[in-house]
Amino acid sequence: MNHEAGVKTNDHTISQIRVHNRRRRFGFRSGAKCAIVLANVLALLFLNACANTSSVETASDQNKHISFLYNFSTRSLDPHVDSSYVPLRAGITETLVKLDEEQLTVVPWLAESWEGKDGKHWTLHLRENVTFHNGKKMDAESVKASIERAVKESIAIRNALKIDKIEAEGSTLQITTTQQFPEFISELVNPNVSVIDVSEQDFVNKPVGTGPFRLISFAPGSKLELERYEDYWDGAAKLDSVTFAFNEDANARSLALESGQVDIVYRPEVESLESLRAKPGMKVESTATFRVHQMTMNMEREAMKDIHVRRAVDALINREEIVNTILLGYGEAAQGPFLPSLPFAPTYDNHPTGQSVAVAELAEAGYSQQNGIMQKNGVPLRLVLLTYSSRADLPLIAQVFQSDAKRIGIEVEIRQIDTPEEYMASNRDWDLATYSNLTAPRGDAGYYLNATYHPTGALNFSGAEEPELTEFIDQLNTTVDTQERAKLAEQAASYVHEHVINSFVLHPATIVAYNEQKVKNWVTSRSEYYMITNQLDVN
Repeated sequence: MNHEAGVKTNDHTISQIRVHNRRRRFGFRSGAKCAIVLANVLALLFLNACANTSSVETASDQNKHISFLYNFSTRSLDPHVDSSYVPLRAGITETLVKLDEEQLTVVPWLAESWEGKDGKHWTLHLRENVTFHNGKKMDAESVKASIERAVKESIAIRNALKIDKIEAEGSTLQITTTQQFPEFISELVNPNVSVIDVSEQDFVNKPVGTGPFRLISFAPGSKLELERYEDYWDGAAKLDSVTFAFNEDANARSLALESGQVDIVYRPEVESLESLRAKPGMKVESTATFRVHQMTMNMEREAMKDIHVRRAVDALINREEIVNTILLGYGEAAQGPFLPSLPFAPTYDNHPTGQSVAVAELAEAGYSQQNGIMQKNGVPLRLVLLTYSSRADLPLIAQVFQSDAKRIGIEVEIRQIDTPEEYMASNRDWDLATYSNLTAPRGDAGYYLNATYHPTGALNFSGAEEPELTEFIDQLNTTVDTQERAKLAEQAASYVHEHVINSFVLHPATIVAYNEQKVKNWVTSRSEYYMITNQLDVN
Protein backbone atom coordinates (compact mmCIF):
# COMPACT_ATOMS: atom_id res chain seq x y z
CA MET A 1 0.00 0.00 0.00
CA ASN A 2 2.77 2.41 0.90
CA HIS A 3 4.66 1.50 -2.24
CA GLU A 4 1.57 2.11 -4.37
CA ALA A 5 1.22 5.53 -2.77
CA GLY A 6 4.77 6.25 -3.78
CA VAL A 7 4.03 5.30 -7.38
CA LYS A 8 1.01 7.60 -7.50
CA THR A 9 2.98 10.61 -6.35
CA ASN A 10 5.30 10.10 -9.30
CA ASP A 11 2.65 9.81 -12.00
CA HIS A 12 2.31 13.50 -12.84
CA THR A 13 6.04 14.20 -12.68
CA ILE A 14 6.87 11.09 -14.69
CA SER A 15 4.38 12.03 -17.39
CA GLN A 16 5.91 15.51 -17.50
CA ILE A 17 9.34 13.94 -18.03
CA ARG A 18 7.95 11.76 -20.80
CA VAL A 19 6.56 14.85 -22.54
CA HIS A 20 9.82 16.73 -21.89
CA ASN A 21 11.83 13.90 -23.41
CA ARG A 22 9.60 13.66 -26.47
CA ARG A 23 9.80 17.40 -27.00
CA ARG A 24 13.53 17.30 -26.48
CA ARG A 25 13.82 14.53 -29.04
CA PHE A 26 11.61 16.11 -31.71
CA GLY A 27 12.78 19.68 -31.40
CA PHE A 28 10.31 21.42 -29.06
CA ARG A 29 12.83 23.03 -26.70
CA SER A 30 13.12 26.14 -24.64
CA GLY A 31 15.21 28.83 -26.32
CA ALA A 32 18.19 28.41 -23.97
CA LYS A 33 18.28 24.63 -24.24
CA CYS A 34 17.79 24.75 -27.99
CA ALA A 35 20.66 27.19 -28.31
CA ILE A 36 22.93 24.92 -26.27
CA VAL A 37 22.12 21.83 -28.32
CA LEU A 38 22.38 23.76 -31.59
CA ALA A 39 25.77 25.06 -30.52
CA ASN A 40 26.86 21.53 -29.63
CA VAL A 41 25.73 20.13 -32.97
CA LEU A 42 27.31 22.99 -34.91
CA ALA A 43 30.55 22.48 -33.00
CA LEU A 44 30.50 18.80 -33.95
CA LEU A 45 29.78 19.65 -37.57
CA PHE A 46 32.71 22.08 -37.59
CA LEU A 47 35.08 19.61 -35.95
CA ASN A 48 34.10 16.84 -38.30
CA ALA A 49 34.29 19.12 -41.32
CA CYS A 50 37.87 19.85 -40.32
CA ALA A 51 38.52 16.15 -39.77
CA ASN A 52 36.93 15.28 -43.12
CA THR A 53 39.05 17.88 -44.92
CA SER A 54 42.13 16.39 -43.35
CA SER A 55 41.08 12.85 -44.21
CA VAL A 56 40.43 13.79 -47.85
CA GLU A 57 43.91 15.23 -48.12
CA THR A 58 45.48 12.04 -46.77
CA ALA A 59 42.95 9.48 -48.00
CA SER A 60 45.57 7.42 -49.77
CA ASP A 61 47.60 7.04 -46.58
CA GLN A 62 44.97 7.00 -43.82
CA ASN A 63 41.77 5.38 -45.00
CA LYS A 64 40.85 3.50 -41.81
CA HIS A 65 39.49 6.13 -39.43
CA ILE A 66 36.81 6.08 -36.72
CA SER A 67 35.15 9.01 -34.93
CA PHE A 68 34.11 8.23 -31.35
CA LEU A 69 31.89 10.54 -29.27
CA TYR A 70 32.08 10.30 -25.48
CA ASN A 71 29.82 11.85 -22.83
CA PHE A 72 32.42 13.28 -20.42
CA SER A 73 34.76 16.03 -21.50
CA THR A 74 38.16 16.71 -19.98
CA ARG A 75 40.56 19.62 -20.02
CA SER A 76 43.52 17.54 -18.87
CA LEU A 77 45.04 14.32 -20.14
CA ASP A 78 47.28 13.82 -17.12
CA PRO A 79 46.51 10.12 -16.56
CA HIS A 80 47.48 10.22 -12.89
CA VAL A 81 44.78 12.73 -11.96
CA ASP A 82 42.24 12.79 -14.83
CA SER A 83 38.96 11.54 -13.35
CA SER A 84 37.52 10.90 -16.84
CA TYR A 85 40.21 8.26 -17.53
CA VAL A 86 40.41 9.47 -21.13
CA PRO A 87 44.08 8.52 -21.77
CA LEU A 88 43.37 4.85 -21.02
CA ARG A 89 39.95 4.83 -22.71
CA ALA A 90 41.45 6.40 -25.84
CA GLY A 91 44.19 3.76 -26.09
CA ILE A 92 47.05 6.13 -25.23
CA THR A 93 48.04 4.56 -21.92
CA GLU A 94 47.93 1.15 -20.27
CA THR A 95 48.19 -0.23 -16.74
CA LEU A 96 50.35 -3.04 -15.41
CA VAL A 97 47.35 -5.36 -15.15
CA LYS A 98 43.79 -5.27 -16.48
CA LEU A 99 40.41 -6.74 -15.64
CA ASP A 100 39.09 -9.86 -17.36
CA GLU A 101 35.47 -8.75 -17.41
CA GLU A 102 34.00 -12.20 -17.98
CA GLN A 103 35.86 -14.01 -15.21
CA LEU A 104 36.17 -10.96 -12.91
CA THR A 105 39.85 -11.69 -12.47
CA VAL A 106 42.98 -9.59 -12.87
CA VAL A 107 45.13 -10.60 -15.85
CA PRO A 108 48.56 -9.50 -17.18
CA TRP A 109 48.97 -6.39 -19.33
CA LEU A 110 52.24 -4.44 -19.11
CA ALA A 111 53.30 -6.81 -16.35
CA GLU A 112 53.37 -10.40 -17.57
CA SER A 113 53.43 -12.04 -14.12
CA TRP A 114 53.73 -11.29 -10.40
CA GLU A 115 54.16 -12.90 -6.97
CA GLY A 116 53.22 -11.73 -3.50
CA LYS A 117 52.34 -14.67 -1.28
CA ASP A 118 52.55 -12.78 2.01
CA GLY A 119 50.39 -9.91 0.71
CA LYS A 120 53.05 -7.32 1.53
CA HIS A 121 56.14 -7.98 -0.61
CA TRP A 122 55.38 -7.99 -4.32
CA THR A 123 57.50 -8.89 -7.34
CA LEU A 124 56.28 -7.82 -10.78
CA HIS A 125 57.90 -9.05 -13.98
CA LEU A 126 57.43 -6.56 -16.82
CA ARG A 127 57.15 -7.30 -20.51
CA GLU A 128 60.47 -6.67 -22.21
CA ASN A 129 59.25 -5.72 -25.68
CA VAL A 130 57.34 -2.55 -24.71
CA THR A 131 58.26 0.96 -25.84
CA PHE A 132 56.75 4.35 -25.17
CA HIS A 133 55.41 6.42 -28.03
CA ASN A 134 58.66 8.40 -28.12
CA GLY A 135 60.57 5.16 -28.82
CA LYS A 136 62.09 4.78 -25.36
CA LYS A 137 62.09 1.30 -23.83
CA MET A 138 59.76 0.69 -20.90
CA ASP A 139 61.78 -0.85 -18.07
CA ALA A 140 61.44 -1.18 -14.32
CA GLU A 141 63.03 2.23 -13.67
CA SER A 142 60.56 4.04 -15.94
CA VAL A 143 57.60 2.20 -14.41
CA LYS A 144 58.89 3.00 -10.90
CA ALA A 145 59.11 6.69 -11.81
CA SER A 146 55.58 6.62 -13.22
CA ILE A 147 54.08 4.97 -10.12
CA GLU A 148 55.96 7.34 -7.83
CA ARG A 149 54.55 10.32 -9.72
CA ALA A 150 51.00 8.91 -9.51
CA VAL A 151 51.36 8.47 -5.75
CA LYS A 152 52.76 11.99 -5.40
CA GLU A 153 50.08 13.66 -7.52
CA SER A 154 47.02 11.79 -6.22
CA ILE A 155 46.07 11.34 -2.58
CA ALA A 156 43.50 8.78 -3.72
CA ILE A 157 46.19 6.65 -5.39
CA ARG A 158 48.49 7.04 -2.40
CA ASN A 159 45.74 5.73 -0.10
CA ALA A 160 44.70 3.01 -2.53
CA LEU A 161 48.15 1.51 -3.21
CA LYS A 162 49.62 1.79 0.30
CA ILE A 163 53.18 1.65 -1.09
CA ASP A 164 56.09 1.82 1.33
CA LYS A 165 58.95 1.47 -1.17
CA ILE A 166 59.71 0.46 -4.75
CA GLU A 167 62.94 -1.06 -6.07
CA ALA A 168 63.68 -1.46 -9.77
CA GLU A 169 66.16 -3.63 -11.61
CA GLY A 170 66.03 -4.48 -15.30
CA SER A 171 62.48 -5.60 -15.99
CA THR A 172 61.66 -6.48 -12.38
CA LEU A 173 59.86 -4.34 -9.80
CA GLN A 174 59.98 -5.06 -6.08
CA ILE A 175 57.16 -3.29 -4.22
CA THR A 176 56.58 -3.36 -0.47
CA THR A 177 53.27 -2.13 0.93
CA THR A 178 52.82 -0.46 4.31
CA GLN A 179 50.66 -3.35 5.50
CA GLN A 180 49.49 -6.75 4.41
CA PHE A 181 47.33 -5.88 1.41
CA PRO A 182 46.17 -8.91 -0.64
CA GLU A 183 44.29 -6.81 -3.19
CA PHE A 184 47.30 -4.65 -4.11
CA ILE A 185 47.56 -6.10 -7.62
CA SER A 186 43.88 -5.45 -8.38
CA GLU A 187 44.36 -1.78 -7.44
CA LEU A 188 46.87 -1.52 -10.30
CA VAL A 189 43.90 -1.84 -12.68
CA ASN A 190 43.04 1.77 -11.78
CA PRO A 191 43.46 4.02 -14.87
CA ASN A 192 45.16 6.60 -12.63
CA VAL A 193 48.07 4.15 -12.29
CA SER A 194 48.64 4.22 -16.06
CA VAL A 195 52.30 3.95 -17.05
CA ILE A 196 53.74 6.99 -18.83
CA ASP A 197 57.22 8.29 -19.59
CA VAL A 198 57.61 10.92 -16.86
CA SER A 199 60.79 12.28 -18.46
CA GLU A 200 58.39 14.04 -20.85
CA GLN A 201 57.00 17.21 -19.30
CA ASP A 202 53.61 18.11 -20.80
CA PHE A 203 51.43 15.63 -18.91
CA VAL A 204 48.28 17.72 -19.31
CA ASN A 205 48.35 18.07 -23.10
CA LYS A 206 50.50 15.22 -24.39
CA PRO A 207 51.11 12.21 -22.13
CA VAL A 208 53.47 9.66 -23.65
CA GLY A 209 52.14 6.18 -23.01
CA THR A 210 52.54 2.64 -24.32
CA GLY A 211 49.10 2.05 -25.87
CA PRO A 212 48.12 1.25 -29.45
CA PHE A 213 47.46 4.91 -30.30
CA ARG A 214 49.71 7.94 -30.11
CA LEU A 215 48.30 11.37 -29.34
CA ILE A 216 48.61 13.85 -32.22
CA SER A 217 46.61 16.78 -30.86
CA PHE A 218 44.36 17.70 -27.97
CA ALA A 219 41.74 20.47 -27.89
CA PRO A 220 40.76 20.68 -24.19
CA GLY A 221 37.06 20.04 -23.65
CA SER A 222 36.61 19.23 -27.34
CA LYS A 223 38.53 16.32 -28.86
CA LEU A 224 41.70 14.27 -29.29
CA GLU A 225 43.25 13.20 -32.57
CA LEU A 226 45.09 9.88 -32.43
CA GLU A 227 47.19 7.86 -34.83
CA ARG A 228 48.34 4.24 -34.81
CA TYR A 229 51.58 3.55 -32.96
CA GLU A 230 53.39 1.23 -35.34
CA ASP A 231 55.66 -0.35 -32.71
CA TYR A 232 52.88 -1.27 -30.29
CA TRP A 233 53.99 -4.33 -28.31
CA ASP A 234 50.75 -6.29 -28.83
CA GLY A 235 50.55 -5.74 -32.57
CA ALA A 236 49.92 -2.51 -34.46
CA ALA A 237 46.31 -1.30 -34.42
CA LYS A 238 44.05 -2.14 -37.36
CA LEU A 239 42.93 1.51 -37.59
CA ASP A 240 45.14 4.27 -38.92
CA SER A 241 43.58 7.02 -36.82
CA VAL A 242 40.84 7.86 -34.35
CA THR A 243 39.02 11.05 -33.37
CA PHE A 244 37.95 10.88 -29.71
CA ALA A 245 35.51 13.77 -29.20
CA PHE A 246 33.36 14.95 -26.26
CA ASN A 247 29.79 16.18 -25.96
CA GLU A 248 27.89 16.17 -22.67
CA ASP A 249 24.47 16.59 -24.31
CA ALA A 250 22.91 13.15 -24.90
CA ASN A 251 20.56 14.39 -27.59
CA ALA A 252 23.40 16.06 -29.49
CA ARG A 253 25.36 12.80 -29.35
CA SER A 254 22.43 10.90 -30.84
CA LEU A 255 21.95 13.48 -33.59
CA ALA A 256 25.65 13.35 -34.44
CA LEU A 257 25.41 9.59 -34.98
CA GLU A 258 22.17 9.80 -36.97
CA SER A 259 23.64 12.45 -39.26
CA GLY A 260 26.79 10.39 -39.86
CA GLN A 261 29.12 12.89 -38.25
CA VAL A 262 30.47 10.21 -35.89
CA ASP A 263 30.69 6.43 -36.05
CA ILE A 264 30.33 5.42 -32.38
CA VAL A 265 28.40 7.18 -29.61
CA TYR A 266 28.74 6.40 -25.92
CA ARG A 267 25.46 6.69 -24.02
CA PRO A 268 23.10 8.10 -26.65
CA GLU A 269 19.82 9.56 -25.42
CA VAL A 270 17.50 6.69 -24.47
CA GLU A 271 14.55 8.40 -26.18
CA SER A 272 16.49 8.19 -29.46
CA LEU A 273 17.17 4.45 -29.38
CA GLU A 274 14.06 3.43 -31.29
CA SER A 275 14.82 5.77 -34.17
CA LEU A 276 18.49 4.76 -34.13
CA ARG A 277 17.57 1.08 -34.40
CA ALA A 278 15.28 1.87 -37.31
CA LYS A 279 18.14 3.41 -39.25
CA PRO A 280 19.75 0.90 -41.67
CA GLY A 281 23.09 -0.40 -40.41
CA MET A 282 22.77 1.08 -36.93
CA LYS A 283 23.61 -1.14 -33.96
CA VAL A 284 22.54 -0.41 -30.38
CA GLU A 285 24.20 -2.39 -27.59
CA SER A 286 23.13 -2.49 -23.94
CA THR A 287 25.42 -4.05 -21.35
CA ALA A 288 25.07 -4.44 -17.58
CA THR A 289 28.00 -2.74 -15.88
CA PHE A 290 29.43 -2.34 -12.40
CA ARG A 291 27.82 1.08 -11.93
CA VAL A 292 25.20 2.43 -9.54
CA HIS A 293 23.28 5.70 -9.52
CA GLN A 294 23.02 6.74 -5.90
CA MET A 295 21.64 9.51 -3.73
CA THR A 296 24.68 10.58 -1.74
CA MET A 297 23.87 11.89 1.76
CA ASN A 298 26.01 14.64 3.26
CA MET A 299 26.07 13.44 6.86
CA GLU A 300 27.84 16.59 8.00
CA ARG A 301 24.64 18.60 7.44
CA GLU A 302 22.43 18.95 10.50
CA ALA A 303 19.25 17.45 9.01
CA MET A 304 21.08 14.53 7.39
CA LYS A 305 22.72 13.50 10.66
CA ASP A 306 19.34 12.07 11.70
CA ILE A 307 18.82 8.54 10.38
CA HIS A 308 15.06 9.12 10.25
CA VAL A 309 15.56 11.97 7.77
CA ARG A 310 17.82 9.74 5.68
CA ARG A 311 15.20 6.98 5.80
CA ALA A 312 12.57 9.47 4.68
CA VAL A 313 14.73 10.46 1.71
CA ASP A 314 15.20 6.78 0.86
CA ALA A 315 11.45 6.12 1.11
CA LEU A 316 10.68 8.89 -1.39
CA ILE A 317 12.80 7.28 -4.14
CA ASN A 318 10.54 5.29 -6.48
CA ARG A 319 13.16 3.09 -8.09
CA GLU A 320 11.08 0.90 -10.38
CA GLU A 321 9.21 3.84 -11.87
CA ILE A 322 12.47 5.74 -12.45
CA VAL A 323 14.00 2.74 -14.25
CA ASN A 324 10.95 2.22 -16.42
CA THR A 325 10.31 5.85 -17.25
CA ILE A 326 13.60 7.71 -17.25
CA LEU A 327 15.80 4.83 -18.43
CA LEU A 328 12.99 3.16 -20.44
CA GLY A 329 13.94 -0.14 -18.80
CA TYR A 330 17.68 0.07 -19.54
CA GLY A 331 18.73 -0.76 -15.99
CA GLU A 332 17.50 -2.35 -12.78
CA ALA A 333 16.39 -1.01 -9.42
CA ALA A 334 19.13 -1.00 -6.79
CA GLN A 335 19.00 -1.86 -3.11
CA GLY A 336 22.73 -1.63 -2.54
CA PRO A 337 25.87 -0.58 -4.40
CA PHE A 338 26.67 -3.95 -6.00
CA LEU A 339 24.83 -5.79 -8.75
CA PRO A 340 22.91 -8.71 -7.17
CA SER A 341 24.81 -11.15 -9.40
CA LEU A 342 28.17 -10.30 -7.78
CA PRO A 343 29.38 -12.79 -5.14
CA PHE A 344 29.79 -10.10 -2.46
CA ALA A 345 26.33 -8.50 -2.86
CA PRO A 346 24.14 -9.05 0.23
CA THR A 347 20.51 -10.10 0.18
CA TYR A 348 18.62 -7.19 1.66
CA ASP A 349 15.39 -6.92 3.60
CA ASN A 350 13.09 -4.58 1.71
CA HIS A 351 12.62 -1.17 3.31
CA PRO A 352 9.03 0.12 3.08
CA THR A 353 8.73 3.05 0.69
CA GLY A 354 6.24 5.74 -0.23
CA GLN A 355 4.94 9.08 0.92
CA SER A 356 3.33 7.89 4.15
CA VAL A 357 6.51 6.07 5.18
CA ALA A 358 8.55 9.24 4.64
CA VAL A 359 6.11 11.30 6.72
CA ALA A 360 6.24 8.74 9.55
CA GLU A 361 10.05 8.72 9.55
CA LEU A 362 10.16 12.52 9.65
CA ALA A 363 7.73 12.47 12.58
CA GLU A 364 10.26 10.29 14.44
CA ALA A 365 12.82 13.04 13.78
CA GLY A 366 10.50 15.68 15.25
CA TYR A 367 9.10 17.09 12.01
CA SER A 368 5.43 17.78 11.25
CA GLN A 369 3.44 19.42 8.48
CA GLN A 370 2.21 22.92 9.31
CA ASN A 371 0.21 24.64 6.57
CA GLY A 372 1.62 22.16 4.08
CA ILE A 373 5.23 22.79 5.09
CA MET A 374 7.39 20.12 6.76
CA GLN A 375 9.07 21.80 9.72
CA LYS A 376 10.68 21.27 13.10
CA ASN A 377 10.51 23.88 15.86
CA GLY A 378 9.17 26.33 13.31
CA VAL A 379 12.09 25.82 10.89
CA PRO A 380 11.12 24.43 7.42
CA LEU A 381 12.99 21.40 6.09
CA ARG A 382 14.89 22.61 3.03
CA LEU A 383 17.38 20.43 1.18
CA VAL A 384 20.00 21.31 -1.43
CA LEU A 385 20.30 18.58 -4.08
CA LEU A 386 23.31 18.54 -6.42
CA THR A 387 23.19 17.03 -9.89
CA TYR A 388 25.12 17.22 -13.16
CA SER A 389 24.13 16.95 -16.81
CA SER A 390 26.87 14.75 -18.28
CA ARG A 391 24.76 11.77 -17.20
CA ALA A 392 21.43 12.82 -18.68
CA ASP A 393 19.28 10.68 -16.35
CA LEU A 394 20.64 12.18 -13.10
CA PRO A 395 18.96 15.61 -13.44
CA LEU A 396 15.68 13.83 -14.25
CA ILE A 397 16.02 11.67 -11.11
CA ALA A 398 16.63 14.89 -9.16
CA GLN A 399 13.46 16.45 -10.63
CA VAL A 400 11.31 13.43 -9.69
CA PHE A 401 12.68 13.52 -6.15
CA GLN A 402 12.08 17.28 -5.89
CA SER A 403 8.46 16.82 -6.99
CA ASP A 404 7.77 13.96 -4.56
CA ALA A 405 9.43 15.80 -1.66
CA LYS A 406 7.28 18.87 -2.36
CA ARG A 407 4.13 16.78 -1.92
CA ILE A 408 4.98 16.22 1.73
CA GLY A 409 6.11 19.78 2.32
CA ILE A 410 9.88 19.52 1.75
CA GLU A 411 11.49 22.22 -0.36
CA VAL A 412 14.32 20.86 -2.51
CA GLU A 413 16.67 23.23 -4.32
CA ILE A 414 18.31 21.54 -7.30
CA ARG A 415 21.78 22.90 -7.98
CA GLN A 416 23.57 22.03 -11.24
CA ILE A 417 27.33 21.52 -10.96
CA ASP A 418 29.97 20.73 -13.58
CA THR A 419 32.56 18.55 -11.85
CA PRO A 420 30.84 16.55 -9.10
CA GLU A 421 33.93 15.05 -7.46
CA GLU A 422 35.67 18.39 -7.25
CA TYR A 423 32.61 20.26 -5.98
CA MET A 424 31.53 17.71 -3.37
CA ALA A 425 35.05 17.35 -2.01
CA SER A 426 35.56 21.12 -1.72
CA ASN A 427 32.10 22.29 -0.59
CA ARG A 428 29.79 21.15 2.19
CA ASP A 429 26.86 23.47 1.39
CA TRP A 430 24.63 20.66 0.12
CA ASP A 431 22.49 17.88 1.60
CA LEU A 432 22.02 15.38 -1.21
CA ALA A 433 23.60 14.61 -4.57
CA THR A 434 22.64 12.38 -7.45
CA TYR A 435 25.91 10.66 -8.24
CA SER A 436 27.02 7.76 -10.41
CA ASN A 437 29.84 5.48 -9.35
CA LEU A 438 31.61 2.36 -10.55
CA THR A 439 31.37 -0.01 -7.60
CA ALA A 440 33.32 -3.08 -8.73
CA PRO A 441 35.57 -2.01 -11.62
CA ARG A 442 38.38 -4.27 -10.39
CA GLY A 443 36.03 -7.23 -9.90
CA ASP A 444 36.26 -6.77 -6.12
CA ALA A 445 34.32 -4.85 -3.47
CA GLY A 446 37.41 -3.31 -1.88
CA TYR A 447 37.75 -0.36 -4.27
CA TYR A 448 34.26 1.06 -3.71
CA LEU A 449 34.14 0.42 0.04
CA ASN A 450 37.55 1.99 0.63
CA ALA A 451 36.95 4.98 -1.64
CA THR A 452 33.40 5.74 -0.52
CA TYR A 453 33.12 4.80 3.18
CA HIS A 454 36.60 4.69 4.70
CA PRO A 455 37.50 7.99 6.46
CA THR A 456 40.52 8.30 4.12
CA GLY A 457 38.51 7.50 0.97
CA ALA A 458 38.81 9.90 -1.96
CA LEU A 459 35.08 9.52 -2.77
CA ASN A 460 33.80 9.71 0.82
CA PHE A 461 31.62 12.71 -0.01
CA SER A 462 29.06 11.77 2.64
CA GLY A 463 31.70 12.38 5.31
CA ALA A 464 31.02 8.94 6.77
CA GLU A 465 33.21 8.05 9.73
CA GLU A 466 31.61 4.98 11.29
CA PRO A 467 34.01 2.93 13.48
CA GLU A 468 32.20 -0.37 12.91
CA LEU A 469 32.08 0.14 9.15
CA THR A 470 35.74 1.22 9.07
CA GLU A 471 36.67 -1.95 10.94
CA PHE A 472 34.92 -4.13 8.34
CA ILE A 473 36.85 -2.34 5.58
CA ASP A 474 40.19 -2.55 7.39
CA GLN A 475 39.68 -6.29 7.91
CA LEU A 476 38.78 -6.66 4.23
CA ASN A 477 42.04 -4.94 3.26
CA THR A 478 44.14 -7.55 5.06
CA THR A 479 42.09 -10.68 4.28
CA VAL A 480 43.34 -13.08 1.61
CA ASP A 481 40.66 -15.79 1.52
CA THR A 482 38.09 -15.04 -1.20
CA GLN A 483 35.07 -16.33 0.72
CA GLU A 484 36.05 -14.43 3.85
CA ARG A 485 36.52 -11.27 1.76
CA ALA A 486 33.04 -11.69 0.30
CA LYS A 487 31.59 -12.09 3.80
CA LEU A 488 33.28 -8.91 5.05
CA ALA A 489 32.14 -7.00 1.97
CA GLU A 490 28.57 -8.17 2.59
CA GLN A 491 28.78 -7.00 6.20
CA ALA A 492 30.05 -3.58 5.12
CA ALA A 493 27.38 -3.18 2.42
CA SER A 494 24.68 -4.29 4.88
CA TYR A 495 25.88 -1.71 7.39
CA VAL A 496 25.61 1.02 4.76
CA HIS A 497 22.09 -0.18 3.92
CA GLU A 498 20.86 -0.34 7.51
CA HIS A 499 22.30 3.06 8.44
CA VAL A 500 21.24 4.64 5.13
CA ILE A 501 24.60 6.31 4.66
CA ASN A 502 23.68 6.60 0.99
CA SER A 503 20.58 5.55 -0.95
CA PHE A 504 20.94 3.45 -4.08
CA VAL A 505 18.60 4.18 -6.94
CA LEU A 506 19.43 1.96 -9.91
CA HIS A 507 22.07 0.06 -11.85
CA PRO A 508 22.08 1.63 -15.34
CA ALA A 509 22.99 -0.33 -18.42
CA THR A 510 25.77 1.10 -20.56
CA ILE A 511 24.36 1.86 -24.00
CA VAL A 512 26.54 2.31 -27.05
CA ALA A 513 25.30 2.91 -30.60
CA TYR A 514 27.40 2.67 -33.72
CA ASN A 515 27.35 2.32 -37.49
CA GLU A 516 27.57 -1.46 -37.90
CA GLN A 517 28.19 -1.13 -41.63
CA LYS A 518 31.46 0.62 -40.88
CA VAL A 519 32.59 -0.29 -37.34
CA LYS A 520 34.10 -3.69 -36.68
CA ASN A 521 35.26 -5.36 -33.44
CA TRP A 522 33.76 -2.83 -31.04
CA VAL A 523 33.32 -4.29 -27.52
CA THR A 524 31.18 -2.56 -24.89
CA SER A 525 33.25 -2.81 -21.74
CA ARG A 526 31.51 -3.67 -18.45
CA SER A 527 34.18 -1.82 -16.49
CA GLU A 528 33.91 1.15 -18.91
CA TYR A 529 37.72 1.26 -19.05
CA TYR A 530 38.66 -0.40 -22.34
CA MET A 531 37.30 1.35 -25.42
CA ILE A 532 39.74 2.24 -28.21
CA THR A 533 41.82 -0.92 -28.75
CA ASN A 534 44.22 -2.29 -31.34
CA GLN A 535 41.47 -4.68 -32.51
CA LEU A 536 38.95 -1.95 -33.35
CA ASP A 537 38.53 -1.86 -37.13
CA VAL A 538 36.37 -0.79 -40.05
CA ASN A 539 34.65 -2.96 -42.64
